[in-house]
Amino acid sequence: MPKTLIHRKTALAIILTVQLMLAMDFLIVVVSLKNIQTDLGFTASGLSWIPNAFGLAFGGLLLLGGRLGDMIGQVKAFQTGLAIFVIASLTGGLAGSPEVLIIARILQGAGSALAAPSVLALISILARNEDEKNRGLSLFIAVSSVGASVGLILGGALTAFISWRWSLLINVPVGAIAFAAIRFIVPETIKTKGKVDFFGAFTGAFGSAALVFGFISAGENGWSSPVTIVSFCSAAVLFILFVWVESRIAEPLLKLSILKPKPRRGGLAVMAVIVGMHFAALFLILQYFQQVLGYNPLLAGCAYLPLTMTVFILSNFVPALLKRYGVRTLLITGSILVAVSLVGFSRLTGSSTYLGDVLLPLLLHSAGIALVFIPGSIVILENVADQDAGIASGVLQISQQIGGAVGIAAIISVYTANAHAQDFSSGLQAAFLIAAGIALMAAVIAMFSIPGKITKT
Repeated sequence: MPKTLIHRKTALAIILTVQLMLAMDFLIVVVSLKNIQTDLGFTASGLSWIPNAFGLAFGGLLLLGGRLGDMIGQVKAFQTGLAIFVIASLTGGLAGSPEVLIIARILQGAGSALAAPSVLALISILARNEDEKNRGLSLFIAVSSVGASVGLILGGALTAFISWRWSLLINVPVGAIAFAAIRFIVPETIKTKGKVDFFGAFTGAFGSAALVFGFISAGENGWSSPVTIVSFCSAAVLFILFVWVESRIAEPLLKLSILKPKPRRGGLAVMAVIVGMHFAALFLILQYFQQVLGYNPLLAGCAYLPLTMTVFILSNFVPALLKRYGVRTLLITGSILVAVSLVGFSRLTGSSTYLGDVLLPLLLHSAGIALVFIPGSIVILENVADQDAGIASGVLQISQQIGGAVGIAAIISVYTANAHAQDFSSGLQAAFLIAAGIALMAAVIAMFSIPGKITKT
C-alpha cells in the first residue's frame, strides 16, 4: 500500500476520532451528574451548567473558530484548539469545586470551537476526488450523529467502573496523541489574510449565551421573571447588533451571503430544531432511566446502545436513499419520525418498562435522526467556496450546538412547569408533546424551503 495512502487513512482516522471526542463531550458527563453533585457539592440548579457551560462556549465561539482557522491555517487551528481542550479536560477531571469544573467546561467548549471547524476542512484536503470527499463527509456526519449517545454510554461505563472524573480525563491521552501526530501527516492549509471581527464574535457569543440563559431562567424562575425577560431582550439586542455589524464591515466574522440561499437557511433551521429536540430527549430519558427505572450510570448509558447502533447503521444507507428520493423527502420523513418518537416518549409513566414502552420510540427516534443529519449537512455545505469552508463548517456546527443547548433549556423549562415533586414522570407528557410539535415544525420548514431536486451526496 502506498505510504501516502497510509498517511491519508491515518490522518482521517485521527481527525474523526477527535470529532467523536468533541461530539461526545456535550453530554458525556450528564450520566454522572448525581456523582458529581455528591463529590463537589453542586446545587440542583447548578448541575444544568455542567452540559450548558460547554455548549454555550462551543456554540457561541464557533464562528470565530472558523474564521481563525481560515486565517492561521486549519492544522494550526486544529492543534491549538485541541491543546486548549486537553488542558481544560485535565483541569476539569481534577476539579475540587463547582467553580473550577464550570470554568473547565467553558474552556473545553472554547477549545472545541477552535478545533471543530477545521475538521471538515481537513477532511476535504485529504480527499483526492469528489467521491472520497463525500465518503469523508458521510463518516464525519455519522460520527457526529452518534457522538452524544456514545458519550452517554462511555460516561456511564467510566463512572461505574472508575470515576466520573475519567469522563474528562480520557480526553487527555487521546487529544495529546492527535495533537502530536497531525502536524506530521497533514500539510498546513493556505492562510487567508485579514482582520478578526472581535465585535461580531462578542455579540454572537453573548447573544447565544443570553438566549440559552433565558430558557434556563424560565425553567427555574418562570417566563415572567425579570431575569428571564432581560435575558431574552438582551439576546434580541445582541443578535440585531451582530447582523447590523456583519452587514457593514469589510471583513465580517460571518459573510451574510452564506445565508442567502433559501435551502441553506432551511437546512440550518431543520438541523437546529431536530438536534435541539434530540438532545432534550436524551437528557430527559436519561433522567427517567435513573430516577424512575432505577438504572445505575452504566446501565443508563447502555440503554442508549440501540439508538447509537441504529443511527450508525442507517447512516450507511442514507447516501443511496438520497440519490433515489432527494434531500427534502428524507428531511421531512426524518423530522416526522422524530416527532412520532417524542409522542411515544410522552406516554411514559412510573410503571412503564424499557422493552415495552421505551425501546420502540427510541428506535423510531434513531431512524429519524439518521434521515435528518446527513441530508441536512449536505444541503448546508453544498456550493460553499473553498475559502469559506471554515466559516460554513462553523455555521453548521453552531446550529447543532446552540440548537442542542436551547432545546434542552426550552424543553426542561416546560417539564419543570408541569412536574410534581417526588414524581419525575409527571412532567414528561407536556414536555415531550411540546417537543413533538416543535419537531413537526422542522418538517414544515423542509417542505417549503428545500427544493426536491437537491440530491447531491
